[in-house]
Amino acid sequence: MRVAFRADASLDIGSGHVMRCLSLAEGLRARGAECVFLARKHQGHLNALVQARGYEARSLGGADAPVTTTRGDAALDYSRWLGVDARQDAEDTLAQIRSSPVDWLVVDHYSLDAEWERGVMSACTKLLAIDDLANRPHQCDALLDQNLGKSQDDYDGLTPDSCIRLIGPGFALLRAEFAKLRPESLARRVHGGCRRLLVSMGGVDRDDTTSEILDALKHCDLPEDSRVTVVMGPNAPWRDRVKSLAEDMPFSTPVLANVSNMAELMRDADLAIGAAGTTSWERCCLGLPTIQLVLADNQRSIAEALSDAGAAFLVKRAGLAIGVRSFLTKVSKCDDLLLKMSRAAAQVTDGNGVGRVVSHLFGGLQK
Repeated sequence: MRVAFRADASLDIGSGHVMRCLSLAEGLRARGAECVFLARKHQGHLNALVQARGYEARSLGGADAPVTTTRGDAALDYSRWLGVDARQDAEDTLAQIRSSPVDWLVVDHYSLDAEWERGVMSACTKLLAIDDLANRPHQCDALLDQNLGKSQDDYDGLTPDSCIRLIGPGFALLRAEFAKLRPESLARRVHGGCRRLLVSMGGVDRDDTTSEILDALKHCDLPEDSRVTVVMGPNAPWRDRVKSLAEDMPFSTPVLANVSNMAELMRDADLAIGAAGTTSWERCCLGLPTIQLVLADNQRSIAEALSDAGAAFLVKRAGLAIGVRSFLTKVSKCDDLLLKMSRAAAQVTDGNGVGRVVSHLFGGLQK
């Protein structure tokens, strides 16, 4: 099987779309599939990371210079993230795969919809659209929305009647190590305690929320032997500032960048503080209680669903410091609060979503 992925990363888009496509590619490669990634070279692109994972990364348009995008209200105009007209993007995509059509073309991009999908159909046997928003039509053979709270009905009228809809966190695209470490991670949570904190605000953290979190934790009454591990992406623009703040913390605060052992870091943490993005499902798989923040409009529904499920505590950005201190005070007074959150989180996903999606993709070619 040959599979092409169309997904971008940038300082505006973040890294989540490319990272979850990489997780799916790993599962496909394990079944013998050949995968290639197609992306525009926005500032903050991840082509080097894709190549380091052993995949071919082709730059659309052939431009060597980074593509500039205009940052705006994502809820109103995700098309600004693309950097070019969608029709041009379809032509550039076709130019890369027309000579050797793929079995599946996977598109994971808020800027692209049914018009783009119809424009590239000639170069693929089947098309999978990955979405979180249910806000635009798709012309696809399969659609994946891994988010908690979504239902089949959300895509009524937005996909063809023949489209297979893979809905919910049971299909969350996580790397294999999360499911592997799940039993060990869940077992250690029965012992309680809150001394190991993990702070990760996504691959970019453009607005430097990490610094605000460290300032809030600095003034919390945490045990002296506490350890706060900060994880940042390779393109995080505020990394030097965060490192400087970490050196002045009253407890050990290592700052790690571009880590390859995120599952182990989550397993070893008692509490996470993070954005309600794609890493939410990684934390749930490992039963990691979370203080979560909404850093982008598309994260809001995820955050609210996880809060309603009791799997995470939602803190508003405007009241970040107060919210963090308030929650940690509750933890200190309620011995089983984190355990209850852990059990609720673990019910959300078991981490085997990639295998389920891969089975659908292989089976879809036989129909």
